[in-house]
Formats: sequence, C-alpha cells, structure tokens
Amino acid sequence: MPGLIERVSFLKQAAVSVTPDASNAKMPTGKIGPLTISRLICGGNLISGWAHSRDLMYIPELFRQYFTDEKVLETFALCEENGINTFLSDPRERPMRVIRKFWEERGGTMQWIAEGHPKVDDIQTNLQLSIDNGACAIYIQGGVADNWVKHNRLDLLAQAVEFIKTNGLVAGIGAHSLQVPMAVEQQGIPCDFYMKTFHHDRYWSATPRENREEWNVDVKRYAEHDKDHDNIWCINPEETAAFMKTVKKPWIAFKTLAAGAIHPRDAFPYAFKNGADFVCVGMCDFHVTENAIIARHVLAQDLHRERPWRA
Repeated sequence: MPGLIERVSFLKQAAVSVTPDASNAKMPTGKIGPLTISRLICGGNLISGWAHSRDLMYIPELFRQYFTDEKVLETFALCEENGINTFLSDPRERPMRVIRKFWEERGGTMQWIAEGHPKVDDIQTNLQLSIDNGACAIYIQGGVADNWVKHNRLDLLAQAVEFIKTNGLVAGIGAHSLQVPMAVEQQGIPCDFYMKTFHHDRYWSATPRENREEWNVDVKRYAEHDKDHDNIWCINPEETAAFMKTVKKPWIAFKTLAAGAIHPRDAFPYAFKNGADFVCVGMCDFHVTENAIIARHVLAQDLHRERPWRA
C-alpha cells in the first residue's frame, strides 16, 4: 500500500515540522475588513451535493446522503478544532439551518460567508436572506458576476456591493472568468475582496488549452472528451496570478483542487505561492485534519511570494 504509507509518512513529517503554534491547531489568519478569517476556509459545495464530478453522475447524491445534519455538525466541530473558523456556502435552507444549529445548540462560532445570487430585476431579496440569517460577509456568486460582466452590466454588481455594505457586511465579488476582476478594478467598484477560481491544469481531465472557452464555467457541457464538461474552473492560471499581483484587495482562491483532481499537497502551495490570501476547499469530515495540517505546513514556509499578503 505505497499510497497509504506515503500519506501517513507525510502527515507525521508535516505535524512535527510546522511551527509550535501550528502544532496546537493555530491556523494562520488574515483580515478582510473587520473579519479575522482562517487562511483555510471550509467550502459548502459538498455539503449541498454540488460535487462537480464530471461524468460520475451518482456522486452528488452520494454526498447528499453522506452529509446528514449530524455529519455536517461533526465536520464544523472538526474545523474549529483545527483552527478553521469560516464556512462558505449559498443561502439555501439546509446549510443555513445547520449553521444556525451549530451556533445555537453546539456553541459553535464558525463564521459564515454567504454566496449571493441577486437577480437583474431584484438585487436585494436573496442578499437580504443571508443578512437576516447571520452571514458575516456576502460575495456575488461567480456565475452571476461572470454573466453580468459578459453583458456589460457592471452597474448591477455595483448596486449589489452597495446594498451589502449599506447593511454592514463585508462585500465580495466572485468570478470564474478573469475578465470579472479586471473589469471591476477598471470600473472602481469598491468591493472588499475577490473570490476567484485558481488551480493549475496539470491533471488528466483538464480541457486542452486550445479548446477552452471564456465564460463557459458551469454553462455548457460538451459530449466531446477534449472540450469543457464541468472539468475546469480556471482556464488561464498564469494570467490570473499575474493580474491578481496588481490587485490590492484580499483574494480568496476557490476550486483550488479542481474539484478533487489535484491533491492539497500540490494545490495549497500552488495557490499560496502564486498570491492567494486564502483558499476555500470543500471538505468531508475525514479531510479536515489532513487539509489543516497541510495548510499549516505550507504557510509555515517561506513561500517566496511575489504578491504581498493583502489580508
């Protein structure tokens, strides 16, 4: 079992090679506005059954069955034990109900960053739902922001950011396309942070570079093997790193594992070395401790970052 032996060996080595604080589950943190956020954030896609599992059609239902309310509560508790203090999800009934249960019945303090899904003809309703249910920050979901920038509706993004900030929350803008933060920066929309996909493309199922399409993440899925099929979320990682180097706002990198195609031992150093201030990763309970050890191990090193920490 060479794979298992290698994993156990790494975890033992990482556990003793991190700083003393890290060995006591002290996850490094950064600031976004008034919020103190762990550099490793627990993503909510798996809990909601959004697995991005390519052509393995049974996986989303498997996650929905696995993540009972009790299992989600266990996962949150493990996150807090490992220094992960922030959870990110959309404002659907289930994740909101379970995070409230964690706060009210288990004494948890996990912060919730909400994914915002405002509509063209109704900016406020969806955002207000997260505000009313205890979110500490809201970001405009990447698919929404992609679509609005693609159709030159940056005015809608500006309205959404203003509404979030007027209600006293930290406001972010998500993106799959690099064109989104580029346009937002050029327009001067005063968001507090960016959620931008970031991963390398050195994995088997990545769409070949010559076949990648702008604006196609979570949109069209081709039957052809060498075209997009829910299998790539950052089509230009080098360009993304280069542009984000010029951005002074905090950057939460997501899809850093390419939905399970890249191991955290590879993904976390890649994201942090190339400028991400935080990484957001979907985790099962049995991933949490390992991911936290890897993150602390990576963050304890000299990363030779060209982009300053912005949080």
